[in-house]
Amino acid sequence: MNKATITNSIRHAGILTISACAILLFTPAIARAQMITFSNQDLLDYTAQNPFGRLPDGRPKVPDDLLERARGLSAEEIWAGLEDKKFRNQYADGFHVLYPGKTMVGRAFTVQFMPERSDLDDVAKAKAKAHGIPRLTNQTAIDMLQPGDVLVVDLFGKKVDGTMVGDNLFYYVMKATHSGGLVVDGSVRDLDGISEIDMPAYFRSVDPTPIGNVMLTGINIPIRIGGVTVMPGDLVVGDREGVYFIPPQAVKDVLDRADETHVHDEWTKKKFDEGKYKSSEIYGSPTDPKLKQEYQEYLKKRLQEIRSKRDSH
Repeated sequence: MNKATITNSIRHAGILTISACAILLFTPAIARAQMITFSNQDLLDYTAQNPFGRLPDGRPKVPDDLLERARGLSAEEIWAGLEDKKFRNQYADGFHVLYPGKTMVGRAFTVQFMPERSDLDDVAKAKAKAHGIPRLTNQTAIDMLQPGDVLVVDLFGKKVDGTMVGDNLFYYVMKATHSGGLVVDGSVRDLDGISEIDMPAYFRSVDPTPIGNVMLTGINIPIRIGGVTVMPGDLVVGDREGVYFIPPQAVKDVLDRADETHVHDEWTKKKFDEGKYKSSEIYGSPTDPKLKQEYQEYLKKRLQEIRSKRDSH
C-alpha cells in the first residue's frame, strides 16, 4: 500500500489526530462540528469489539454492576487478567495519588492538550466561534462529563501552566461524574482545597499557576497516558499503585480471572497458616498431586460461593 493510499484510508476512517505537518481541529464530517473527536460511527468502528451498550456520545458503556465488581480488584489481579488477554501496555504509574486507600473506578472520558502554537490555535478558535463555541478551554471538556466518568487528560506531563483543575473545577468534576475520578498527565492546583473533596485523583505535579500556553486538541479520541493508549470508554481502575485502563471487551474476563486469583491467594495463605509446608511447596502452585487436587476442589467450591452470592444481589 503506497503512502497516498494510507493517508486517504486514514482520512476516510475518521482518525483525527496531530501529524507532523497539520492539525485538523474541525471538519464538516464531524457530527455537530465540534473540536477533534470521533463521530459515533468512528467510535463504533474503533471499539467494535465492545460487548456492551453505549453512552449517548458513542463511548462503550461498561455496565454499572461490573464497575462495582471492579472496586474490589487489586493491581495484581487486574494484571493477571490482562496478561491472559495479551494486553501488556495498560498500566500507568508514577502519579501523586490523592486518596491511596480509595479505589477509583469509572469509564474513560479522554481529553488531549498540546503545546500552544499560535497559527494553529488562531484557526481553531475562529472555527470554534463560527460553530457557536465561544472558547476552547479545559472547561469545554469538563462541561461534557457524565455520571460514572473518569476524566483522563493528556497534558504531556506539563507542570507550570499545566493545571487541568483547581479545587473549584475539581469539585464540579466530582459532582458531574458522581465522584468518578481524575487522571491527568499534567498537574493540578489548589491542593489544599482538592484534598477536602471526596473524589480519587492521579496527577503528576502540583503547581499554583492556572492552565495556559496549551491548546485543546481532542475530546474522546485515543490519547496516551504514560505508556498506555487510552480509548474513550475504557474501564479505568486506580489504586495506591497506579492506574489500569481496561478495554471493554476484556472487562468480563479480567473480573472472572480476578475471582480465581483471589481464591488462589486465599487458599495459599490458609496453607501457610498450617505451618506444615515450605513456600515452594504451595506457591505459585502446589507441587504435590494431592495438594493440587485439594486446591482445585477448594477453587471450585469458593467460585460457586462467590458467584452465588453475587447473583443473589
